[in-house]
Amino acid sequence: MSGEDRAASRGVEIRTISRQEAGQRVDNYLLKALKGVPRSRIYRSVRRGEVRVNGGRISADYRLQPGDQLRLPPVRVSSSKPLSSRQAGAPRLENDILYEDDRVLVLNKPSGMAVHGGSGVSFGVIETLRLERPAAPYLELVHRLDRETSGCLLIAKRRSELRLLHELLRGGRVEKRYLALVRGRWTKGQLAVDFALRKNRLRGGERMVRVDPNGKPSFSRFSPVWAENSASLMEVELGSGRTHQIRVHAAELGYPLAGDPKYGDPDYNREMRDIGLKRLFLHASSVAYTNPATGKCVHVSAPLADDLRIVLEALGHA
Repeated sequence: MSGEDRAASRGVEIRTISRQEAGQRVDNYLLKALKGVPRSRIYRSVRRGEVRVNGGRISADYRLQPGDQLRLPPVRVSSSKPLSSRQAGAPRLENDILYEDDRVLVLNKPSGMAVHGGSGVSFGVIETLRLERPAAPYLELVHRLDRETSGCLLIAKRRSELRLLHELLRGGRVEKRYLALVRGRWTKGQLAVDFALRKNRLRGGERMVRVDPNGKPSFSRFSPVWAENSASLMEVELGSGRTHQIRVHAAELGYPLAGDPKYGDPDYNREMRDIGLKRLFLHASSVAYTNPATGKCVHVSAPLADDLRIVLEALGHA
């Protein structure tokens, strides 16, 4: 076995959490601190109490505090050279950055790429960005997009900025707009939707979201952009960020999204595949907010992906 393929052992390590590191979940900290250790091994260490804070057991969602004494367990770390983003089969994401300053960057996320690794995916957006920027002190997802959704994705470059943006999101002070193609001619004008949503897990572990009056509150505003008899292009503004929110709200209204395998119309999806639609037609077209710490307004738009533009042209939308 070559030296590159051997695994290196590391002993117990105690780290003191700094103010800059405080506030993050312990599992996220460990995933970065123990690079090369499988995710399953890290979570198993937490469950078994091998990871401790101030001498006590903690759960994976524990938020680290300044001065915490974090015990990292003895683990074996692969010493093989990490794959480059190109070797991992991922696009070079530096070419997809729409906006960047010293606090945040906005990425035009490619469709088909998960935002993070897990559930059978080794490399997502955030892992690929960290590989492309090995000297970056901090890169973290601010929010998430479904794997098949393209468009604006916020990445924080400072922990303080992540906390601030999370506060803005919770307060509804980040404007997020999407473009979605739905089945049929939209006849409802501009429409505000506030169906509450609840997550369910079906047999086999598949995650689905249902409209349920006992679910979590959610808000979407649908505005028609263009329509013909078989399809309508909608702009959707989100007032909340629930899982699959646009997809479930649209389906509940009787206008399922084109190409949606979970909540859509299978017959309609087949018709759309015949004119070139190979995935969910959902695109995060813009994001905007004002940073209260600096007073700076950030407003970024992502052009519609070529594969979706071609579908609109096939439907007669110039």
